[in-house]
Amino acid sequence: MSDVKRPNKRAQKAQETRRRILAAALELFVRDGYGATNLQDVADKAGVAVQTIYFVFGNKRALLKELVDVTIAGDDEPVATMDRPWYVAALAAGTAQDMLRAYIAGTTAVLARVAPILKVLEAAAASDPEISALWPQDEDPRFAVQERAAAALVTKPGARTDIPVEYTADLLYGLLSPELYLLFVQERGWRRERWEQWVTQTLNAQLCSTDGRS
Repeated sequence: MSDVKRPNKRAQKAQETRRRILAAALELFVRDGYGATNLQDVADKAGVAVQTIYFVFGNKRALLKELVDVTIAGDDEPVATMDRPWYVAALAAGTAQDMLRAYIAGTTAVLARVAPILKVLEAAAASDPEISALWPQDEDPRFAVQERAAAALVTKPGARTDIPVEYTADLLYGLLSPELYLLFVQERGWRRERWEQWVTQTLNAQLCSTDGRS
């Protein structure tokens, strides 16, 4: 019986170590910058040997990529955004208005997590061209997420019938962008709740019929 439990305990310990490293990297990258932070700094903050970071992640670039991916997802489970429960539930809503409300709430939660690391990523990519190559360049995954949401939205009762999927996807992509979120919340000091209310009202006005019918 003890032999059966040991692998689970080892896996749990490895996962906890991975999370500590990622949390330390997030704090240091945001506070000091990606370029100014070395892996020994991260190891000291996480309470692990630097060799552990090399073993788990390989190098500093791979650590950054994992940190960005986990921050977007909200956890370290290997589940794509379009398979996440909040995303699936939002697209299953009965009306366009209900879908937008749920979809914007879920997206805002993602944006709030991503905001602290977005500038870190931009600065890292500017100083290290190989950073950008860590993500596929042939397709924007964020647009793919918005495009599927747009395709679902236009079929809902309450959606405007004169708005094509492409236009809907562009509006979702633009208004629910990290850049716009940062502009209002960080630079202009809006509360997250105010942002969510504004973007919900704006997208409702653009994409939903005024009488609540399609």
